[in-house]
Amino acid sequence: MGTLSPDTAPEIERLQIQHLRRMPAWRKLNLVGEMNRTVQALALAGLRQRYPDDTEEQRRRRLAALLLGSELATRAYGPAPEER
Repeated sequence: MGTLSPDTAPEIERLQIQHLRRMPAWRKLNLVGEMNRTVQALALAGLRQRYPDDTEEQRRRRLAALLLGSELATRAYGPAPEER
């Protein structure tokens, strides 16, 4: 069987999976939270590059559209910056 990550050696991946299986649930949840914060930070960095003149409020609204989809973001936070 191949690996889930093509750039990871099968033995290393097996050890990673073994480690994750032994990890307590609270630690797994903590890792998920850290990954979510990282994804948001990267998305905001990309939005800053694409829309350098946006206010922080406009960027947060654009982030909501990325994370929630435009329809739900509009229902929750109002129209997108370009729709105002």
